[in-house]
Amino acid sequence: MTLRQMLSGVLSAVSTLALAQVSITNEVIDCGQVIYNEPVTVQFELMNEGSTPVNIKDIKTSCGCTTVNYPQGAITHGKPFVVSAVYDARQLGHFEKYVDVYTSDSDRPVMLTLRGVVVAERRGFHGDYDFVVGKLKTDCNAVEFDDVNRGERPVKEIHILNSSSETVTPVFMHLPSYLKADVSPSTVAPGKSCVARLSLESSELRDFGLTQTSIYLGTFIGDRISSDKEIEVSSVLLPDFTHLTDNELANAPQIQVSTYNLDLGSFEKKKKKKGVVEIENIGKMPLEIRSLQMFTTGLKVDLSSQYLRPGETARLRITAERQGLRNARVKPRVLMITNDPTNAKVVINVNVE
Repeated sequence: MTLRQMLSGVLSAVSTLALAQVSITNEVIDCGQVIYNEPVTVQFELMNEGSTPVNIKDIKTSCGCTTVNYPQGAITHGKPFVVSAVYDARQLGHFEKYVDVYTSDSDRPVMLTLRGVVVAERRGFHGDYDFVVGKLKTDCNAVEFDDVNRGERPVKEIHILNSSSETVTPVFMHLPSYLKADVSPSTVAPGKSCVARLSLESSELRDFGLTQTSIYLGTFIGDRISSDKEIEVSSVLLPDFTHLTDNELANAPQIQVSTYNLDLGSFEKKKKKKGVVEIENIGKMPLEIRSLQMFTTGLKVDLSSQYLRPGETARLRITAERQGLRNARVKPRVLMITNDPTNAKVVINVNVE
């Protein structure tokens, strides 16, 4: 954690006292890709929510590469105002610059941040935007974090196209504590695109196996939640076997399944299709199926035994339901988390038409 982040955390604890009059709509602006030596301008939107006028006493920036314009006179009650910052873009690479705004109602500054990356030429996304999410188009409507180990922080990208006729500020809503989202650039004009980076904090996941949630992609802060803006996010957290000795590994349980691809054929006029996967413990210690989960609705499972001694077998009965699978966003699969160090995660793909 940087010193500025620590200071920001301290100031947030006293924000009610220190920033009683001035509120910020967009305290962090990501400029995305900026062309070298072509200055970029951003506008921070603020509001005097107090009962008396305020003045901007001083502005301090983190370096001379950033210049700022701001209102010079008194800012009356209920009046929005803009602090405009210009970064000169004279150095290639990522940048993060700070603007501290000192007002007459507090000795504590209002902290603003602009960031992005200076490049010699812009590089765009060359894939397809196949999904409509609210007023936007994306290259996916479901994100999967596979094979995650405790402590890791994997990142997935979602490419977003503004297909509307208005400038938007893409925002992710209903993020759980284990997910973070950064959008670059923060503001997207009609016909332009941006990239959202979803990062998973695996230490925040409660249980091994599959964790699923839905987040929602809006076009502005405070946008409404609706089903057409939904993006499904799933993660699979694996158990840790790094503490096992060579002897324990040599005498560990070992799972063997009859198939990893269960072909159920076509529904035709049927509402359900059923199949069986045989499971056997060919190891030297008891095998435990610690978790049995489905990646999507429309599947039902029944396992004859979750505890198998060496040489024992079990039957996993899988039922696919046509109605439930009709709106599935991801391929139907069954997940098993086991105590087999070499096969902690077993996925059975369910093929049905």
